[in-house]
Amino acid sequence: LFPRGMTVEKFVNDVLMVVFFFAVGLEIKREIVCGQLSSVRKAILPVLAAAGGMLAPAIVFTSFNFGTAASNGWGIPTATDIAFAIGILSMLGDRVPVSLKIFLTALAVADDLGAILVIALFYGGHVQVEYLLIALVIMLGVYFMKQMGEKRMFYYLVPAVAVWGLFYYSGVHSTISGVAMAMLIPMEPRYSKEYYVHKMRWLKGLMQRASSEEPFPNEEQRFYLRRMHDLTANSVGMSYRLEHSLAPYVTFLVMPIFALANAGVEISSLEYLDIFHRSPEIGSVGMGVFFGLLVGKPLGIFLASWAAVRSGLAVMPEGATWRMLLAVACLGGIGFTMSIFVDSLAYTDTDLIDRGKIAILMGSLAAAVVG
Repeated sequence: LFPRGMTVEKFVNDVLMVVFFFAVGLEIKREIVCGQLSSVRKAILPVLAAAGGMLAPAIVFTSFNFGTAASNGWGIPTATDIAFAIGILSMLGDRVPVSLKIFLTALAVADDLGAILVIALFYGGHVQVEYLLIALVIMLGVYFMKQMGEKRMFYYLVPAVAVWGLFYYSGVHSTISGVAMAMLIPMEPRYSKEYYVHKMRWLKGLMQRASSEEPFPNEEQRFYLRRMHDLTANSVGMSYRLEHSLAPYVTFLVMPIFALANAGVEISSLEYLDIFHRSPEIGSVGMGVFFGLLVGKPLGIFLASWAAVRSGLAVMPEGATWRMLLAVACLGGIGFTMSIFVDSLAYTDTDLIDRGKIAILMGSLAAAVVG
């Protein structure tokens, strides 16, 4: 039943991670449409900080690995794990200004968008253009369907499965299909506020007039309650509903399964734990990733933010100090999930993959502690 070449590991990375990227895409769209990235004034600081936080670690990694077999892994330390970074910041409670939590959230969303572009442009395989064109035609059809006002979920999820299959065979990494389809999910509700209020009042009246001889809710009352539930659900945009519904599955199922399937390494020698080991032929994945996350990521975020504020392009988050911003920048060096994913795409050599994973775990832990 699986597509050609599908294994358990590929199922996790090419199917389950599509759900993760679909949820990320919904979140990015929400932030762009009505969140912290919805205007240039709001978006400029986190976007520039994210750009600096991707460029600096790539430079740090390349400085250790230029011209070696490991050089293709420059994208590994450029990603931030949004869940871990925000989770650690939330542990500090009200000691952190709300504005900094918003800044880190927007930064992580912009960083995710950057990571998606890196994966799409640099870590895809040989592109089969004909499959990609068919996928684009389907997506164009979905776009016009959305413009015509279609709000039923079935008509979006079925094309999403077809687009995933086409991306899977096209050579562009299939997870990108999740982000692409997320951008086409409508945010507008099926029913307006006026319709909802009118219909809910009518259903409420019918339920109150229903027979009350049996214990509540009787069969007739259950019918009206189901109608109310459907009415309420369709009065919330499909994008919001999907984001809310997927969140627990992505957080407690997809990400743990991905971590279990990909984070494990076979340590055949203590040499693997020596992340400072370097050879002229294969370079040092360990040093590139470790210092990329621990030094490059915070430095890039902090310097880009400092330049944006000093030049007048952006304003400092309210109630924050430069010391606080530097600490938040350090948390940006937690690259667990996305970095491991890029590591699995960057290399085919098991030795390089395992060295990269060890450095990701050590670098992310160090960045969390320092932050």
